[in-house]
Amino acid sequence: MEKVYNKLVRDNIPKIIKDDGREPIVKVLDDKTFKKELEIKLLEEYKEVLSADTSEDRIEELADMLEIIRSLSILENKTLEDIVEVANLKRNKRGGFEKKIFLERVLENDEQI
Repeated sequence: MEKVYNKLVRDNIPKIIKDDGREPIVKVLDDKTFKKELEIKLLEEYKEVLSADTSEDRIEELADMLEIIRSLSILENKTLEDIVEVANLKRNKRGGFEKKIFLERVLENDEQI
């Protein structure tokens, strides 16, 4: 019986499938297609983060997202550390999300509350 996946998988998945006595049919993607598939995978993992039932499951899914972000950064000739550095610069300039601030609206100078 054949099961069709047509999706990007981690590097060791074909070996795991072979070790299970099955035969994976794979291809290596060009950079443009790889980027597109990483973006699809990022959205898939994002949805899994949102639907995670436990804190442990959520951390697992966030870790998957991080691995995809790492791969996307490599395509941009950057490292995950480069992304973290940019995030830290933005945090220093604009803050993080610790205060849980939700902006409802902004009044112009001539408006009154």
